[in-house]
Amino acid sequence: MWKRKGLKKKTRVLLKQSYGSMVAVCFLIAMLTTAYSVSTTVFNFQISPGQPETDAAFSVSIPNSEVIIETIDTFLASTNLSRWFDHGASDILALAIDICSNTISVFFTILRSVYAALTGSTGTAFIFSMLGIMISFLYQIFINNILLIGEKRFFLENRNYRKTSISKIFYLYKLRCVLHPAWIMFCRSFFQFLWNLTIIGGIIKHYEYCMIPYILAENPKISRKDAFYLSKQLTNRNKWKLFLLDLSFLGWHVLSFFTLGFLNLLFINPYMTGCKAELYASLRRNYVLSRSPRYEGLNDSYLEHVPSEDELLISKALYDDSQGPYTKISYFAPEQYPVFLFSVQPPQKAVHSPMKASRKYDVYTYLFLFHAASLAGWAMETVIHLLRDGSPAQDSFILAPWVILYGLYGIFILLISRHLEKNPVFVFLTNLVIYSILEFAINLIYEQLSGAPLRNYSEFLLNFDGRIYLGGSVSYALLGCAFLYYLAPRWTESYMKLGRSRRIFLSVLLCILFALSLLLRYVLL
Repeated sequence: MWKRKGLKKKTRVLLKQSYGSMVAVCFLIAMLTTAYSVSTTVFNFQISPGQPETDAAFSVSIPNSEVIIETIDTFLASTNLSRWFDHGASDILALAIDICSNTISVFFTILRSVYAALTGSTGTAFIFSMLGIMISFLYQIFINNILLIGEKRFFLENRNYRKTSISKIFYLYKLRCVLHPAWIMFCRSFFQFLWNLTIIGGIIKHYEYCMIPYILAENPKISRKDAFYLSKQLTNRNKWKLFLLDLSFLGWHVLSFFTLGFLNLLFINPYMTGCKAELYASLRRNYVLSRSPRYEGLNDSYLEHVPSEDELLISKALYDDSQGPYTKISYFAPEQYPVFLFSVQPPQKAVHSPMKASRKYDVYTYLFLFHAASLAGWAMETVIHLLRDGSPAQDSFILAPWVILYGLYGIFILLISRHLEKNPVFVFLTNLVIYSILEFAINLIYEQLSGAPLRNYSEFLLNFDGRIYLGGSVSYALLGCAFLYYLAPRWTESYMKLGRSRRIFLSVLLCILFALSLLLRYVLL
């Protein structure tokens, strides 16, 4: 038997011990998935209606509220309801939609395509919007849902292992175990959608299916039938209590609404998620101890039983004898989950030595990474604009296919942030400052030279002089972390395999091509 007060008390104690990592994980999940949609409102909230003036990749071309309201207004144009909708109600509804919705969901991608069709946007724009639906759907299945399982895994481990790494949210990718959990989560979403059509049934099934991500976090190889069965059994006679638990956070949500989601990031998200992880742990403990049907599927005993140092040494010795994938590269540290004892092990080829973000780079490597980051940034912006707007970006600072801002950003990250690589939070904050300063400087220089702003962010609530805004800086700070910890070391590793003469030739060739692109653009302008 579990009680809300007991769950919340344990979670508050855990928050005091691991506040930073819990907030960081929820922040990453809020930025990378459709969960915690209210939390990201403060970064991208627009204070002026209509089309944004900026051409930035991560800005929203049309706010969610405008898409919904204009679509509804089109259908209601011939009715008396449109008069009521135009006078006052639309402003309140728009605010609620923009605060409580997320632009990367399949629903809003589909709705944008419908909006494009209703407004007469056809041809390539409509085709790319259809392509956007497909990509959004794949993102939802293979990234969104997998990261949500990783989040549950982090919180389950963090209950007893205080030094659980933030990177735990990517653990299914590290295990190369994605397709099976993705299939089960897709079935969960599909069945939930069908039950939602009955309204009452949708509410019931929401709570019946709520333990499936936790079950997959514990045992990603479990069968679909067992995952659904165990979730049903764990929530049996507990659905009303689960509803009351959610209801008990209502006051916090209302308070967060007035902070545009900022309170969610700092407290509510980790608090709620921690409570639900404690709830799952309590339910699974009782279920396993009672030897209820199919309890063997809940097979990770180390979530509850923290092994002693002697147990770890014995297990490690036995594991080495088995010649498993972690034989050569395995470790265990105090207050960290013993990954080499997890029930699902990665294939041999998936086990690599940890990447060293603090490694040194020579001059030619810096040149190569400058061009690699510039080219990758151009490709990223092109894809985002094609899928979002149906046309390439009109940003005059794109020196096809180079975007200087990203190249400079990557170099400054390697020169400054890599010295802080042991503290990811400091790295993120440093990247935030670096990108903001760089973008502000480039926008200012461009405006002085051309007399017109390069990118105007004045429609966003949290902008500085219209040249930078918080949402873009936060997004690129996260990309900067990915560049420092993964992309730069991986690209450098491949680059170093070319040999010294080929490395020099490649770096020089890229510089010549870059100079020619600058000259060509100058001639055309």
